[in-house]
Amino acid sequence: MATTSSMFMYSLTIQPPSAITQAILGQFAGTKEQQIVTASGSRIILHRPDPAQGKITTILSQDVFGIVRSLAAFRLAGSSKDFIIIGSDSGRITIIEYVPSQNRFNRLHLETFGKSGIRRVIPGQYLAVDPKGRACLTASVEKNKLVYVLNRNAQAELTISSPLEAHKPQTLVFALVGLDVGYENPIFAALEVDYGDSDQDPTGQAFEELEKSLVYYELDLGLNHVVRKWTDPVDRTATMLFQVPGGADGPSGVLVCGEDNITYRHSNQDAFRVAIPRRRGATEDPQRKRFITAGVMHKMRGAFFFLLQSEDGDLFKVTLEMVEDDNGQPTGEVKRLKIKYFDTVPLASSLCILKSGFLFVASETGNHHFYQFEKLGDDDDEKEFDSDSFPADPIEPYTPVYFYPRSSENVNLVESIDAMNALLDCTVANLTDGDAPQIYSICGTGARSTFRTLKHGLEVSEIVESELPSPPVAVWTTKITRSDQYDAYIILSFPNATLVLSIGETVEEVTDTGFLSSSSTLAVQQLGEDALIQVHPKGIRHILADRKVNEWPAPQHRSIVAATTNERQVAVALSSGEIVYFEMDADGSLAEYDEKREMSGTVTCLSLGEVPEGRMRSQYLAVGCDDSTVRILSLDPDSTLENKSVQALTSAPSALCIMPMADSSSGGSTLYLHIGLYSGVYLRTVLDEVTGELSDTRTRFLGPKPAKLFRVSIKGQPAVLALSSRPWLGYSDPQSRVFMLTPLNYAGLEWGCNFSSEQCPEGLVGIQKTNLRIFSIEKLANNLLQESIPLAHTPRQLVKHPDQPLFYVIGSDNNVLSQSTKARLLGDSSVVNGDAAVLPPEEFGYPRGKGHWASCIQIVDPVSAKETLQSIQLDNNEAAVSLATVSFSSQDDETFLVVGTGKDMIVSPRSASSGFIHVYRFQDDGKELEFIHKTKVEEPPIALLGFQGRLLAGVGTDLRIFDLGMKQLLRKCQAQVVPNIIVGLQTQGSRIIVSDVQESVVYVVYKFQENRLIPFADDTVPRWTTCTTMVDYETVAGGDKFGNLWLLRCPQKASEEADEDGSGAHLIHERQYLQGAPNRLALMSHFYPQDIPTSLQKTQLVAGGRDVLLWSGLQGTLGILVPFVSREDVDFFQTLEQHLRSEDAPLAGRDHLIYRSYYVPVKGVIDGDLCERYSLLNSDKKQMIAGELDRSVREIERKISDMRTRVAY
Repeated sequence: MATTSSMFMYSLTIQPPSAITQAILGQFAGTKEQQIVTASGSRIILHRPDPAQGKITTILSQDVFGIVRSLAAFRLAGSSKDFIIIGSDSGRITIIEYVPSQNRFNRLHLETFGKSGIRRVIPGQYLAVDPKGRACLTASVEKNKLVYVLNRNAQAELTISSPLEAHKPQTLVFALVGLDVGYENPIFAALEVDYGDSDQDPTGQAFEELEKSLVYYELDLGLNHVVRKWTDPVDRTATMLFQVPGGADGPSGVLVCGEDNITYRHSNQDAFRVAIPRRRGATEDPQRKRFITAGVMHKMRGAFFFLLQSEDGDLFKVTLEMVEDDNGQPTGEVKRLKIKYFDTVPLASSLCILKSGFLFVASETGNHHFYQFEKLGDDDDEKEFDSDSFPADPIEPYTPVYFYPRSSENVNLVESIDAMNALLDCTVANLTDGDAPQIYSICGTGARSTFRTLKHGLEVSEIVESELPSPPVAVWTTKITRSDQYDAYIILSFPNATLVLSIGETVEEVTDTGFLSSSSTLAVQQLGEDALIQVHPKGIRHILADRKVNEWPAPQHRSIVAATTNERQVAVALSSGEIVYFEMDADGSLAEYDEKREMSGTVTCLSLGEVPEGRMRSQYLAVGCDDSTVRILSLDPDSTLENKSVQALTSAPSALCIMPMADSSSGGSTLYLHIGLYSGVYLRTVLDEVTGELSDTRTRFLGPKPAKLFRVSIKGQPAVLALSSRPWLGYSDPQSRVFMLTPLNYAGLEWGCNFSSEQCPEGLVGIQKTNLRIFSIEKLANNLLQESIPLAHTPRQLVKHPDQPLFYVIGSDNNVLSQSTKARLLGDSSVVNGDAAVLPPEEFGYPRGKGHWASCIQIVDPVSAKETLQSIQLDNNEAAVSLATVSFSSQDDETFLVVGTGKDMIVSPRSASSGFIHVYRFQDDGKELEFIHKTKVEEPPIALLGFQGRLLAGVGTDLRIFDLGMKQLLRKCQAQVVPNIIVGLQTQGSRIIVSDVQESVVYVVYKFQENRLIPFADDTVPRWTTCTTMVDYETVAGGDKFGNLWLLRCPQKASEEADEDGSGAHLIHERQYLQGAPNRLALMSHFYPQDIPTSLQKTQLVAGGRDVLLWSGLQGTLGILVPFVSREDVDFFQTLEQHLRSEDAPLAGRDHLIYRSYYVPVKGVIDGDLCERYSLLNSDKKQMIAGELDRSVREIERKISDMRTRVAY
């Protein structure tokens, strides 16, 4: 297989995965404050919880280009900083630390112990650390365990020993945890099964008698080796272990969690066992046993407790009661184990309890939650169960215990963090007639599923909106003296008046400020220490601290048309095209420079930079003229108003702004000139601080209105507010320092500036028609905004109405009682009062029932109503599996909604009693559905598609064409085209692309005269297809369930032969090749993005952008593949990618090329996520790579950012 390709794509992530596989807690910055580190797919993310505001902010996110399997935090004795150990698929153990000063992860150790990849016998799956930070144990699923001793050397640096082996063949590990034994030899506990005997026994007898054991491994620090110290059989259903505090804090040992029970075990203590309480209620099955799926142990002074979660989401508080001696002091012996219901939270993959009294829940699906503890559930009347009522032997029977779930009392939700994991389908459409299309997606599971609208923008929180009597032209805020912390006045300019408002407890009009109120205003500035300045068309007012006014009148018959100011300088342009420049004297008065400078055309805008720290003046004045130029004039005393450089533009400039901003190319800050044009285009160009030259211009189209620019400050960093038909913010990305330009999710503003008061220390004030609006921008990290609409069941597919802005979503949940069954159980006369309480399913989930399905079809309006308009429940244990909108030519091209369902489906092994195809008619512009009829088929139809005025359905291995009849659908044509199950259909013309569940795709042609479906091309490799889309008539892109993306192309000759006129007899009689179709598809490109693609489409994401392939991944990822246009770009990025692979090797030690070629060698795809790490390198490495590529650092960064901004966000 050739690894070069004639087709090249550039892969980019536009939204990283949000599914958290593991979360750990620690003091990673070396301060008292705790941080949370989470692993999502191949990313490691550091979050900072803010206890004061009850919020979590992301500080750092890094792609390690490897699969993160396990994380652990450890701290060496006596130090105050936690390190992170990563167990990944690189066959190496990695120890990293967080460096707060540089905001990056630094790798300390990388020790190779085995092959790469996720293998059964290579350690990395389990990771456990001794609580005192002396050793860590990494284990594989089978056989191998390695212990590393952690220590520090004379320079106080972390050292790691060579590995000590604790291997045992034919042993499976289910769980692993480090025991808390104080400062005795470190001990690790594992749940193991030895399958040696059952492997040799063909009768299955040994398998029935198999025992699961709890095994202690002791690391002897003196002898430096590991021994199996103690082993004891436990309940065969046990799956999890939790460490019990030891040393001075507790009895040590572990909690072993199995089906329906929790047992305390330790080598020198008796076993204590409690049952997991079951829910009581009319819709609950009293026989259903629960498992513990997650949990956390929290230590407080002199006490500790566990919060363990069952698969319903119920949290149970588990405590140990100790035997006390005669003085009432606890001895090291356990008396009993206690359990009680605590609260219900969403099902978690990890739970973290912070010392500041918060609980972080990393949800398995849907939003992650951040709770605050109200109380610890000690003094409530919830019933407590203890181990005295249950036998310690796992085989002995006992009476189950029950509780009533209730709404949360002990924890209170303070923040819900957006997460789209379990992203099952998405589509791109522009329903709001905005500049750019929106992404509509369905995600989540069960009652916590949502329909989400994603649009590009920053979140804005509005503080005040007040109406003014007439529309103002401009607005400014100003302090009175330089040392003021907050602004004192808001100045509003009207076409022929100026209004001054003072900012205090309230905002009210004031008249005695010295401002001229009978004319409009062009600029306001706080000058020097304590003076104010107002520029109006007829002159300049200099208002001194004692309210005295010095007036500079404009020359006769001329007026001021543009002005710019800073705290020491003023420049104005007159209607005659002259520029007058003023500078502040030592005594605080304004001195006019003797000469006026004539410009060639009318001046449209001016800009002075801020005065740099420690300097007397800003060096340059930028002047924009209506002859479409920008000139840079020097303000140096020796060469005042001399021309330094000029830049020609495509249209006249409407706004200019000189400001320094953080810059990734130089590593420090750079002076930029921002230019806004009347055509709505924004340009950013570098202004050389020595020569005044302009270089490295980047452009972006903002909207059809002229662009206005304002200097603002966001999160203490300088930023530029650009206003056109909608507001945009230009800022440096907090992590990579790359310049970003993002629209604000806000009304279109006409003017804006900074606003600072006691209530709102860092806000913005803007005008929109007659409204004055004060708002602030909280988060710069996330530039995709989400709006959610709740859905009833796990969504499976969505489809848009052909004309209306409406979506139709099918949802279904397995092993969940349907609405009708639930209503029947609740309506039963034997139900006791307390059992009839119906709990909100969003919090408590739906009642379970084995073999039952709950399913519905929902109409969602995401634009105007922002809610679900109608829900149609399916009964008779049917579950929706597919849907499509089909226009039938037999019904005058009327469009119908067609839904495929399965009855009594069993997921594994796959079976169903029958399938149905339901047909619905649209009523009231699609806002209602009217059921017409349903047609029974042998198997659930998993793929449906409208095809040439009829319905194409994949039923099992058959491809069928149906037409709409009066009583049911009429079968017109059928062919068996795939070996297993049809899971997807795409079409163009008479060509149909059929995807099979495990045999890739087949190209089929439909011959209308003969009414035949003929397969003519298939693939050489079995691919477990999850989604496909046609890129052009010959090419199909797809994703598979192992997390690959690929493009396949049909050979030109085969494609032409298939479309020849005639009966298709030449295709039918053509010789089959290796039991398949006569022709084979060629692989064009292949890439491993490390998420399972669930939808794929060819679309545009920005106005006027190129077509890209947008794919969504199950873990909440959104990514794009951008086609390259020129071979030159391909060569440039390939070379850059090779340099970055060696200079910025992945953090966890995985080889980047091998990682992207997990299943098939990567072909024709360049990894944009790796290329974008260029801006994070230190300047020496940047210069070195730039030298190798024969480009400047700025050019490389510009090319990288252009690849993203031209097609996406």
